[in-house]
Amino acid sequence: MTRPRVVDAHVHFWDPGRLDYPWLAETPALQRAFGPKDFVPLEQGTVDAVLFVEANVAPGQSLREVQWVEELVEAEPRIAGIVAFVDLLDESSRNWALAHISGLPHVVGVRHNIQHHRTGFALQPVFVRGVQEVAEHGLPFELCITADQLPEAIALVERCPETRFVLDHCGKPAIRHDAFERWAERLAVLALHDRVVCKISGLLTEARADQRDAESLRPYVEQARACFGASRLLYGSDWPVARLGGGAERWRTIVDELTAQWPESERHALLGENAARFYDLEVPVHG
Repeated sequence: MTRPRVVDAHVHFWDPGRLDYPWLAETPALQRAFGPKDFVPLEQGTVDAVLFVEANVAPGQSLREVQWVEELVEAEPRIAGIVAFVDLLDESSRNWALAHISGLPHVVGVRHNIQHHRTGFALQPVFVRGVQEVAEHGLPFELCITADQLPEAIALVERCPETRFVLDHCGKPAIRHDAFERWAERLAVLALHDRVVCKISGLLTEARADQRDAESLRPYVEQARACFGASRLLYGSDWPVARLGGGAERWRTIVDELTAQWPESERHALLGENAARFYDLEVPVHG
């Protein structure tokens, strides 16, 4: 069995000494700097590349965040891409910001969180138009939602027929409440749109402590596989947020156990090949 190229398609870095992250005040365990050298899989070489995803900096600091990560890339070239925040509600700056970041060497996607917002947030005409503009600049849009927002996400995808989408964290099913059926049904509807891919990530922190094992999480991963097929699944650790649910290494162990019986081509697709293709990342090939 050949070792797959591994792309962790969902990693955050942050440094409260450089930028402001208001949300960290509510999460003391994460209230410090986390950089590439702190990420054990990168240091140990068990991942070949990572994708940085914006870390919800204070308003007005998103372009500074991109600049900071571009600096990190100079020291750690295995940071293969950046998913940047753009405020899609700010019509006065949105198009300029999209034009600016789309010209940067490592920006490969855009995210503006939908989770924690009121119902209908993502279907405001100004937001929908912003998501359409993301596609006009050649970039995909990342859907960061909770399971109850899947109907809204489906409607957004339908209103943006030219946009490619990435569903973060399988749509954050409420695993801790054993809320499988409705999530599963809605995920299947979203997956009917072949412009949408799904990240197998973030499930540890949606689960109770007694559910953070392969057998408890298997139904969720297998439903994503059944809906999207192995060619539209991306592996991600959601580090360092994953530390709240056992860590990136624990998650990788679970994923390896869940996929042990998959065909080798499907495992390789999930663990790296799909992300490299979807985001057009430069990832080294093993000799």
